[in-house]
Amino acid sequence: MARAIFISYRRDDTEGEAGRLFDDLSRTLGENSVFMDVTGINPGVDFRKAIDDNVATCGALLAVIGRDWATLTDSSGTRRLDDPNDFVRLEIASALKRDVAVIPVLVHEAKMPRPDQLPENLKDLAFRNSVELSHTRWASDVELLIKALTRYVDPPGATANTRASLAAPARPLPRVVREAQPDSARPSKLPLLLGIAAVAVLALGFGAYKIFNPETIVNPTPAPATVGVTPAPSPASPAAATDKGKSAGLDNENAAQSTVMPTISSAFLGDWINPSPEGQNGMYWIEIQLEGDHLSVHAWGNCVPNVCNWGKVPGTFRDGQIWAEWNLGQKLPGEKSSRNVRASFRPTNGQVIVNVTNTYANRPSNQRQLTFVRKQ
Repeated sequence: MARAIFISYRRDDTEGEAGRLFDDLSRTLGENSVFMDVTGINPGVDFRKAIDDNVATCGALLAVIGRDWATLTDSSGTRRLDDPNDFVRLEIASALKRDVAVIPVLVHEAKMPRPDQLPENLKDLAFRNSVELSHTRWASDVELLIKALTRYVDPPGATANTRASLAAPARPLPRVVREAQPDSARPSKLPLLLGIAAVAVLALGFGAYKIFNPETIVNPTPAPATVGVTPAPSPASPAAATDKGKSAGLDNENAAQSTVMPTISSAFLGDWINPSPEGQNGMYWIEIQLEGDHLSVHAWGNCVPNVCNWGKVPGTFRDGQIWAEWNLGQKLPGEKSSRNVRASFRPTNGQVIVNVTNTYANRPSNQRQLTFVRKQ
């Protein structure tokens, strides 16, 4: 297993994000497992060889790409990528030549460069599966990236058995082990003890009062209980038998979500992980959120070595389940035809059962039932 993760970036494009990513990866993977900037090149040393030697020690190279990554120019107006001695070009080309895992990391809503925008020795970069780090979802995006990167480095304190386990193509991807909470940070038991003592004192006082002040207590007749009725969802139209009709029925029910949301939030909301994802682009991670009075479902697929971001779509509550739909097309790795994913989510025993129907343009559809557990 290789030793480190190399972060390649342009200072004029993504210096802040690259530094933040370096700090986050170092805290989890260890300071010696992540490095950036080829520094300390002695006078007289060929910097091209120095870069190549540094990349040779990597298990993976993260190419941090912002909106201006492919178009930045030098003082003479020449595009930096067109300079054979450009450091970023040398770093990525060396990794591609050595068959190092090169993972494009998109920030600032950047798009992957096209092959015709890249020099000849970087064209393969355009076909590498990328990950996206957004400002609003930075922590969860980085956590997903770390899950994929753990196979390329030895985590702190890893044994030979641990390294062998991480090297194997097992499912699911290894989870990040969080440190135990120190004793000093644990909640104090003093407020609980004081509360118990106060209740005991009140009980003794009430008992003494009843002994010395006997009286006849008349139990009042209890008032009839008021039962809250949850409005039923709008009835489906006759066209609901078809996929198009079902979609229309779901849209019509969005207006009733605010009335039923409080009854399902505790069972549905949060992050859920599939412990045993199957196949390329199978559903791996879902995040169900309540945004105002509307549900949203964000999903990711099981791609290797990264995860595929399916995107966030509206969710609709009906018959005790949440329904959501993704039109993936052919934009994900491994997809050979247009793909539509329709899923229902149902909580049971602290888990979420997901029934998935995959519909393709030129091959038979299929169905899957998956069990998700709450993400720790």
